[in-house]
Amino acid sequence: MTKAVQDLMVEVERVRDAFLAAVLRGDADAAHALLSRDATLDVHPVGTGASGAEPVRRFVADRVAPGLPADLTVRRHSRTGDRWRVVDEASVSFTHDREMGWLLPGIAATGRAVEVDLLTVVVVRRSLVSHARLVWDLLGLADQLGVDPGALPRRRVGPALDEASRGA
Repeated sequence: MTKAVQDLMVEVERVRDAFLAAVLRGDADAAHALLSRDATLDVHPVGTGASGAEPVRRFVADRVAPGLPADLTVRRHSRTGDRWRVVDEASVSFTHDREMGWLLPGIAATGRAVEVDLLTVVVVRRSLVSHARLVWDLLGLADQLGVDPGALPRRRVGPALDEASRGA
């Protein structure tokens, strides 16, 4: 691996870390400054997020920031990266002290402490985030919160895709 490729990989990690740190502290303007014009942010499996730099900024400001638990901590277990993306496997712990419209829309605060797995995939192009996907262990979260898994929001599949998945 050349020095130039190593430097690029370090830059991709730097941008990823700065972007997700901004999102997870609710700093919409700092997150926005690191986004490509056509960036997307997807929170799975609930299906929240936004496409486009300005809609992502508004999503962070209006949904993430007010719904961040006061004691949210992230502990990384592993990281894999290349010249374009970084994939982190982590555990997230927090007290469910408020409604989290970006992660658990419509679920009132339970006051319970939780620790769940989180996978993040962040793609960086020209030192800007073009795509970020956060995949949460939603069933583990529901179990720890004492919430019926059927009451949890989930990304809905459209009719055409739903038919294709059944082999129709």
